[in-house]
Formats: sequence, structure tokens, C-alpha cells
Amino acid sequence: MKKQAMALARTITQAHYNLIKFSVPTSNPHRPICTKTHNDSSSIPSDLTNAFISIFTKKPFSPHNPELNNLAPRLTTQVVETVLNSFKSWKVAHLFFTWASSQSGYKHNCYTYNTMASILSRVRQIAPLKAMATDVVNLRCSMSPGALGYLVRCLGSVGLVDEANDLFDQARTMGLCVPNDYSYTCLLEAIAKSSSIDLIEMRLKEMHNHGWKFNKYTLTPVLQVYCNAGKFEKALSVFNDMNERGWVDAHVFSIVVLSFSKMGEVDKAFELIGRMEDHNMTLNQKTFCVLIHGFVRESRVDKALLLFDKMKQSGFSPDVSLYDVLIGGLCKIKEVEKALRLYSEMKQLGIQADVGILTKLMTSFSEESEMIRVLEERQEDTDEEAMILLYNSVLKGLVNNNSIDKACLLLRAMMADQSDVDVAEHKLLSIKKAIHPNTISFSIVIDGLLKTGKLDLALSLFQHMKHIGCKPNIMLYNNLIDGFCNSNRLEEIYELFREMKVSGFEPSRFTYNSVFGCLCRREDVVAALDLVKEMRVHAYEPWIKHSTLLVKGLCKHGRAVEACKFLASMVQEGFLPDIIAYSAAIDGLIKIQELDRALELFRDICSRGYRPDVVAYNILISGLCKAKRVSEAEDILHKMVVKGLVPSVVTYNLLVDGWCKNGDVDQAMLFLSRMFVEDRNPNVITYTTLIDGLCNDGRPDDALVLWNEMGKKGCAPNKVSFMALIHGLCKCGRPDTALVYLHEMQEKEMEPDTFVYVALISSFLSNLNLPLAFEILKEMAEKGNFPDPLDKNFVIVRDAVLKLSEDAKTSSGVKNLIAEGRIPRIGCSDIKDEG
Repeated sequence: MKKQAMALARTITQAHYNLIKFSVPTSNPHRPICTKTHNDSSSIPSDLTNAFISIFTKKPFSPHNPELNNLAPRLTTQVVETVLNSFKSWKVAHLFFTWASSQSGYKHNCYTYNTMASILSRVRQIAPLKAMATDVVNLRCSMSPGALGYLVRCLGSVGLVDEANDLFDQARTMGLCVPNDYSYTCLLEAIAKSSSIDLIEMRLKEMHNHGWKFNKYTLTPVLQVYCNAGKFEKALSVFNDMNERGWVDAHVFSIVVLSFSKMGEVDKAFELIGRMEDHNMTLNQKTFCVLIHGFVRESRVDKALLLFDKMKQSGFSPDVSLYDVLIGGLCKIKEVEKALRLYSEMKQLGIQADVGILTKLMTSFSEESEMIRVLEERQEDTDEEAMILLYNSVLKGLVNNNSIDKACLLLRAMMADQSDVDVAEHKLLSIKKAIHPNTISFSIVIDGLLKTGKLDLALSLFQHMKHIGCKPNIMLYNNLIDGFCNSNRLEEIYELFREMKVSGFEPSRFTYNSVFGCLCRREDVVAALDLVKEMRVHAYEPWIKHSTLLVKGLCKHGRAVEACKFLASMVQEGFLPDIIAYSAAIDGLIKIQELDRALELFRDICSRGYRPDVVAYNILISGLCKAKRVSEAEDILHKMVVKGLVPSVVTYNLLVDGWCKNGDVDQAMLFLSRMFVEDRNPNVITYTTLIDGLCNDGRPDDALVLWNEMGKKGCAPNKVSFMALIHGLCKCGRPDTALVYLHEMQEKEMEPDTFVYVALISSFLSNLNLPLAFEILKEMAEKGNFPDPLDKNFVIVRDAVLKLSEDAKTSSGVKNLIAEGRIPRIGCSDIKDEG
């Protein structure tokens, strides 16, 4: 779309670029603007027209008026046209038009139909206009080409495109009219109100086949349709052709500019406006206004302001709505200074800012002085209702600026609390006439207090509000209850809940769910279920997120059985928990070693129509694998596939890990092959698990083959992978190979954990390579990784130190490490002092 837009913008300077060739007359024809040449109103007796006007405007009107019977024989189409144009009310005109059509010896012609169509289209009376178009055809009214075009334009002007198209076809096929180029042009104008590309292209081709030549009035509606439909390549073709022939005027430019604006290409639209100025063309006032609104909507207030200046330079006077949208746009992007300049400009021009504009300004001010100035300016000439709106906007502005204390002071001043020293001396509160706060005033401040955690002050203000006779609403109650729910203050919650009911407000779904959420966070199952029963009476459904939160909380604290009972109670009350809550309960049961109960719950929810997702199946597979019931886990996988679910990489990793820990690494390797077949790329966890399993199975060479394969597949090993391989190689008596991977790991700036060093030391000692064992011990000590006495590796290292201290090649090195404090004194009595 952007490429098309850029291409269309470039065509302004490419005057000779032409994509399509239309037939062109030798000179531009003058576009007809009037279809009537037959009627001379000066020949119509004024007494006759005045008599009709008098009878039909007199109330009550009676169609049985004897005078009408006397006048009816004198009806002519010229009289009807004149009378219709004299009525101020379309209803009276339509009544006269309908009455005339029923008179003996009289028949409407195309001009009376068009006069009535013009009246109805101006006031957008769709139904009678559609009925009239049907009558024209049914009564076989002959029409001139100009009259047909005029009626079609009237229908198109109110969006009756299909009706206009049908009328055109029926008039032609029934022989009521032989359309000419003007008729076709009017039809194209009607179609331009839509986005029907097929229809306009069909009519354009039809017009060409009939030998009618195109002009700028023909192509302008075609351009409009292409722009409406977003077909900018086709619009480009039309625009190029018009540009080459000098037919591009301000209206054509406006069509394209508006299209750019609608698709968000503000810069391109603005560039096109500049091109218009180069051709000494300007937009009309309506287009200026539409574009300014569009630019602000696209958050391009900068361009909107530039266009606003161009509009004023063109001699158009902006109204309050334009200032409103511009000030609103500037306030939204925090350009308050520019907004204030526009506000000052309004005052200089004598344009009265409405409350909406002032509210936008008030809520954006960061300086209190500006609020004071605007308030003081408007106190004298603004009624009380408008002043409350202004003060409420000040309150909102203070709350938005985190000046909640000042908002409280202003509210107290509005309540005429002048005895308060803080209120009386505060510079913002120079209130010259009493402004009584309303419910919105209190709501603004109370909401601000709730958001800042000042719950007690909010509750106090709420009580004071009721005391002075300002009635709370349900939203205020809801906000207070929700605030106290979030702070887990149950006593105040229940008090507000009861008070709300006593005051005649029925708690809403939001009210109940706020309280329900609080009880769920408290893991209060009994109270939560009691509330659910009350909610059911009111047909309110508890929010699933709260139920799930309660289940997860219970399971986290080992109360999975209680969580299951809660879910069963919810079902009994008629509310079905979602699969996430059930998955959490199943996971909780597995964690407290209730695997069979978890399987039973899983089967139960499946029988009740639930469709567990991949996560739910993974939870079960994980539990079975940890319990070394891997064959059952495979059965679960099979059922999962039968249900149409696609196992994830996590699913396969769980089974790979299960088989490895079960001592059947070959079965685990089969799952690796299956992952490749089913296009599930193994990740680093898959490879690490298998490498560890192969080493545990005494197959280090296979582990190294898999390690190399992992690299070829583009799966980079991480710290855990390296440590698993090094530890596994050590267990298989391959410390020299393990040492190579330790160095590679360190080159990648990955530091191994203590157990890796311990494994290397133990393996080198087992191979009687004491010097290398000492080097690993020294490196571990220098990096501060020596195990803590409570660490299970401490005993292994202690024995290694003792063994190394007894060897002549390594004993002095051990003593040096002890002397330096890098390792503790371990069995010093066994170390001979050779000093």
C-alpha cells in the first residue's frame, strides 16, 4: 500500500506519464447543470399556486376540501413544480405531490419527479425517494437524457447506488429514455458513492462502446471509486490520464489527498497539498476540516497544525470544533504550551471555548497556576453545571499529576470547608462562588486515593460524601470494594458489601468477582463456595481466573485433595472450571504422590467432555515418568495423538528423560528418531538428556557421536550440556577426553559447577594420574569452588586432598594451597611436616 501511495505522489511531477488512453473530445465540453428549459413560471397564474399553498399549509389539512375539487382540473406539471418549490416542509411537499398524482386527467412528468426527488434528497428521506424511483418506471414516465441523469444523481447523493443503477437500465430497456454522455456521467457520479469497481468499469466500457467520449467529469467519479476501494494502481492510471490532458483541478487533487489521509499516509497527503499550491489551487473548507481531523487521528498533530495555518491563510475561518480537535490532539501528546497558544488565539478571535476544550486543557496542565488562570477566567460567565465540569477536570488533572493531596484540598474547599487552615490558605482554591461537588467529583478523588493505597482516607471521604447528601453510585462502591479486596481487608469488604445492598444497589458481576478473587487469594475455600452459591442465585458466573488461582494456591501448599473437592463443588453449583484449573489440580496430586488419583481425575474430566490440551497431557506424562511408569506414559502419548493433539518437544523430552532414567537408553534414542520423522526438532535439553543417559549406560563413544551430531544440527550446547558430557566421561573413566571439553567450555566463557571439578579429580585419581588431579584441585580452589563441609562432595574432595598430600609429587602443592588459605586444613595430623 505504501509503495502504491508513493508512486501516486510522484505522478504529480510526471505530466507525460500515461498508463491508459481514453477517447478525448477536441475541446472540454461544458458540463450541464440544469435539466429544465421548458418551464416559464411567469405564465402560471399566481392565484392558482397561492390557493394550493394556502390549502396544504393550513392546519388541519383535509383532502376533501371542496376548494381542492374546484382547483384540481387546473393542475399542470408547471403548476406542480412551482407549488412544490414553494413549500418549506418536505412532508407538505410530498403530501401535495402524492395528492396531485391521484387526480383525474393529471400525470407527473420527469420534471415534477425531479423536483420532488431534489426535495427528498436534500433532507435524505430514503424511503419515499426509493418509492418514487419505482413509480417512475412502473408508470412509464418518459424522460429526457438530462432528466434521467438528474434523477440518478439525486438517488446517488443519498447512497441509493443500486436503485440509481437499476433505474438507468430500466429507463433504457423500456424505451423511456435514450441516455447520452451526460446521463452516463451522472450515473458514474452516483456509483462513485460506493466502492464498486466492477460496476463503474462496466459502465465506462459500455459508455465507450456507445461512442460517447470521456471528459474530466466522466473520469473524476472513476478516480473516486478506485480511491474508495484502495486500488491505487488503477487510480494512478486515471490520474495520469487526467493530468496529461490538463483536467486535474482542485476537486481531483482533494480526492487523492483525502485518500492518502484515510490510509494514514499523512506525509504524502501533505506533499500533494504543496503540489496543489504550485498549481495555484487550494482545498475547500470542508476538505481542510476533514484532513485536519484525519491528521490528528493519525497522531500527526504537527501536520494538522501546518494545514490549519494554510486554511487560515486561504481565508477560511476555523470554528470551535477544529480548535477542539487540535487542542485535544496537543494535550494527548503533552504539548500543553501549543494547546494554550491555540486557546489564546480562540479568545482573541472571540470564539467561546466550550467545556470540552477546557476539560482537555485542565487534565493536561502540570502547573497549578495555569489551572487557576483558566478557572478564574471562567467563573463569572459560566453556569454552575459547567463550573462543576471544570472543577472536576481540575481534580482529574491533579490526580493524573500525582497531586492527590491537593485534589483532596480542592474537594474540601468545594464542600465549603473554609474552617480548615490548609484549605483556606491554599492558593489554588480562590473560589469566588459556591461550587458544590457531585458524585463524579468524589469518584475522581476516591479513585486516586485507592490507586495510591490510601484506603482509609478514601473510605473516610466516601462516608463524608454520603453525610453531605451526595449519593454514591454502584461504580463508586465497586471501586472501593475492589481496592479493599486487593489489600486483603476482608472486614471492610463485607461492611461495604452489606452497605451497598442496604442502599438499594444490587451488587454487579464485578462486585461479586472482586470479593471472590480476594477469598481465592486467601485460599478460603468455604467462604469462596458460599459466595459462589449467592452468585448462582443472581446468575453471575465466577471468573475462571480466580478459581484457577485458588486451585494453584492450594496445590502449592500441598492441599491438592482440597483443591479437587473445591472443583467438584463448583461443578455441583453449575459452574464448570476450565482445563487449566484441572491441570493444576492434577499436577498438585502428582506432587503429593497421588499419581493414581491424578489419573482418575484426568479420566473423569475426559468422560465429562473436556478436551485436555498438550500441557495437561505433559503433566501426566511427567508424573508417570518420574514414577518410573514410562510404558504407561507412552500409552498416554498414544491417546494424545489419537485425540488429534500434536506432541510438543517438551512431550518427547519427558519420555526421553523417563527412558534414560529407567535404564533403557535405546528406547530413548527411538524417540529421538521419532522427533525427526514428525518434524519436531530436538533441542539442547533432548541432546543433553540422551548424552547423560548414554554415559550412564557406559557408552561414552555413542555420547560423543551424539554430541557432534548436535553441533551439525545447529543446536549449540549450553553450560548444562558441557557439564553433563564432562561428568559422564569421567564416570566412564575418560577424564583426559573430559578435560578437553572442560577447556572448550571455559573458552566459551562458561564456568562449571563444583561437581564437575570433583568428577574430574576423582576420575584422574582412579586412573592414578595424581598430577592432573592436583591441577584440577588447584584450579577449583583458585576459583573459590571448594565445596562447603555440608556439601555431599566435601567428603570426596577431603579424601582426594589426603591422598594427594601423601604423594611426593603433589604434597608440597597441597601444603601451599593450605598455607594460602585456598583450601581448609583437612586431616593435618596425617600430613607430615617436612619443614
